[in-house]
Amino acid sequence: MAQHLEIFSRQMAELADSKREFLEIGRLAGRFPAASARTKSDSDSLEISIWCSNDYLGMGQNPLVLDAMKEAIDTFGAGSGGSRNIGGTNHYHVLLENELADLHGKEEALLFSSGYTANDGALTVLAGRMEGCVVFSDELNHASIIDGLRHSGAEKHIFRHNDVKHLEELIARADPTRPKLIVAESVYSMSGDVAPLADIAEIAQRHGAMTFLDEVHAVGMYGPEGAGIAARLGIADQFTVIMGTLAKGFGTAGGYIAGPAAVVDAVRSFSRAFIFTTSLPPAIAAGALAAVRHLRGSEKERDQLWSNAQLMHGLLREREIPFISDNSHIVSVFVGDEKKCKQASELLLSRHGSYVQAINAPSVRAGEEILRVAPGAVHTATAVREFVEALDQIWKTVDIPRASTSPSSRAVG
Repeated sequence: MAQHLEIFSRQMAELADSKREFLEIGRLAGRFPAASARTKSDSDSLEISIWCSNDYLGMGQNPLVLDAMKEAIDTFGAGSGGSRNIGGTNHYHVLLENELADLHGKEEALLFSSGYTANDGALTVLAGRMEGCVVFSDELNHASIIDGLRHSGAEKHIFRHNDVKHLEELIARADPTRPKLIVAESVYSMSGDVAPLADIAEIAQRHGAMTFLDEVHAVGMYGPEGAGIAARLGIADQFTVIMGTLAKGFGTAGGYIAGPAAVVDAVRSFSRAFIFTTSLPPAIAAGALAAVRHLRGSEKERDQLWSNAQLMHGLLREREIPFISDNSHIVSVFVGDEKKCKQASELLLSRHGSYVQAINAPSVRAGEEILRVAPGAVHTATAVREFVEALDQIWKTVDIPRASTSPSSRAVG
C-alpha cells in the first residue's frame, strides 16, 4: 500500500503550482452574483462577487425555477429512484424532453445526468454503430467529445480550430462511400469564439455527412427562444443532432441531445452512459423545464447578458487588456503565464472581492493561461466597470503584458 501511495504522492508533487485548489463557495439565494467564500486559510467566510459562473442568465436563482423545484420535491421527493428504464422515469423527464425537442425543432430529445455524459454517451453510439464511420472533429472540442469519440472506436481526423478549409481537405480525402460525422461546438468554452456553422453545414451537405453540434454555451443565450447559434443563423435543421446542457443558460443540471427519432432512439437503446445511471431527480427536471419555458418567452436576460459582454469588451480594449474573442459572452482574458494568472486571480479575490478562476493546462494549452470571465445577466453595468478597473490595477501590479505587447496572436483586445 505504501508503494501505491508513493506513486500518487510523487505525481502530485510534480504538479507543484499547477495543483488544483478549490474555493468553497455558497451562492447567496436571491443575491447572486453575491456569494460567501472560504479558502483553506480562512476561519470565517467572506462575501465576494462571482465573475466566472456558468449560470450565465441567473436562472439558478430565478423564483420561477425555485418554486418549480420546491413543488416537485413536495410532490415526488428528492431522488428519481432508479435509472430511466428501471423505475426512474418521472413525468417531468418526459415533459422536459418534449420541450427541448420542440425548442430545437427536432423529433425527439433525450436527457442525461450531465453534459459530459451526453456527449460521451451519444457519440460513443453514433460514431461507433455506423460501420466504417469516419469522424471529423475540431481540435478544440471539449474533453467529453474527445472521450466519446475514443470510446466509439471510430476513425477520427482532427481539423484545425474553426478552419473549414482544413475540414474540407480532410473530408475530401475520405472514401465517399463511408459514413461520415462532423463534430463541432458552436461557442467554445475557453476561447469564447464561435464556429463557422454555415460553412460546416454546407460541407456536411456536400459530402453527405451527419453532423453533431454541441451548443452547451449557447442554449438559452442565443437564437430565437434561446435555441442556440444554429437557430440564430436559421440553419438548425441542417445539423442532425443538437447537444445542450441544463447547467449553464438554464441554471440547473443535466445534459441532452435532440435529433431525429431513429438517432435518439439508438442512443436511448445502446448508450451505456444513459442506461446504467440513475436519472435526474424530478426536482432538477422540473426546475430545468421552468427555465426553458421562461427563456423561450423572455428576451430580457439575453439582452442584459449581451449588453454586459459588449460593455466589457469595450472597456478591456480601452485599457489594452488582451482577450481572445468578442464573439460571445465568454470573455477570456489572456495572461499567458501560469504563475501570473494564478497571482492575478488571487489578488482579484483578496483585494477586490472578485472571484475569477485562473485557467491552466489541461483546460488550455501551457502558455495560453487565461482568466475566464463571464459577465452575466445578473451583473450591473456599474459592476462591470468596477471589475474592469480592478482588473486594470491587477495588470499593473502583476506586470502582465498589455494587448499592444502581448505575444498571443489570438488576443483581440
